[in-house]
Amino acid sequence: MSLFVPPSPEKKPFSIRHLNSVATAEQQPPSDAPSSSSSFAFSSDGSNNEKNEDDSVYLRAPRNPNRRRDSSSVTMPMSFMTGSIVGKRFYNQVTTREADDGNGWTVMLDYRTLKTPSKRPLKLPTLALAKAIAAEWEYQQIDGIRPFTMPLMKLACTALERVPLTRTKIIEHLMKKFNQDLVFCRAPDDNDLTSYVYDRQVEKIDPLLHWVESEFGFKPVVYSSFYGGKQEDGLFMAVENLLKKTDDCELAAIDAIAAASHSLVIALALVSGRLQIEEAIELTRLEEDLQMDRWGLVEGGHDVDIADLRVQISSASVFLGLSRSL
Repeated sequence: MSLFVPPSPEKKPFSIRHLNSVATAEQQPPSDAPSSSSSFAFSSDGSNNEKNEDDSVYLRAPRNPNRRRDSSSVTMPMSFMTGSIVGKRFYNQVTTREADDGNGWTVMLDYRTLKTPSKRPLKLPTLALAKAIAAEWEYQQIDGIRPFTMPLMKLACTALERVPLTRTKIIEHLMKKFNQDLVFCRAPDDNDLTSYVYDRQVEKIDPLLHWVESEFGFKPVVYSSFYGGKQEDGLFMAVENLLKKTDDCELAAIDAIAAASHSLVIALALVSGRLQIEEAIELTRLEEDLQMDRWGLVEGGHDVDIADLRVQISSASVFLGLSRSL
């Protein structure tokens, strides 16, 4: 049993790939490059410090007379993953190049190779994904680097660093919430306040449940309890086995979509090509949008939630598509 991923209108099965973690050979800086003595240091709160402190993370290695100078790479601070501004733009040109071993692509900030927060080369599986992440870096303004405008970079770091180390826990977390999946919860149909929600759920969500049944061979159980229900063991195991077969980029994307949509089923359907991005957003917001239609939109609340959901789901879907592009 397998899901299908459509880079085109035709479906293609999941491909299981393994990202190579071999470090990229460091590129020597040009003769006119700035000296490594001018180090950039950022503390955990994102502020720029001129002095060397123990809790700082350096964008360039600090000067040490007993060590060989090294300014051929850029390591992003851990605060990058939390979304806080990490300092002013310190580079002029952003480019991409093939890894020295020919396995993957890297992003270059001027003459320096971009690295992840744990100081691993940001080694990407396709040129398309490398160019997209390079575009995020090129977009950054002089006054500050804003990680919240770089969702593809964050997903790449997750796929390279978090997923390989915590794959089992990620799958366990996804399956722990599977029985309470959004698409399994149905509004009561015997109440005037909720019957219109029930009718829309039948119209929009039932086709997705039919897809689950045909894909995995088990009919999902729907329920109206806030505490959820329990799906058949066969369906549970089939979904879990599928997650175990995913590669790191696939699992990172599925985890991100499931977190945003509160639905592993929506995530799997989107990744497989059963749903498009707008359809996934519509199903996620179905009940809330019906409430908005009846009572109106709260500015600064509903509109912000919609924009955030669109970014989270779209970026994860685009990330996965670019990770497979030739």
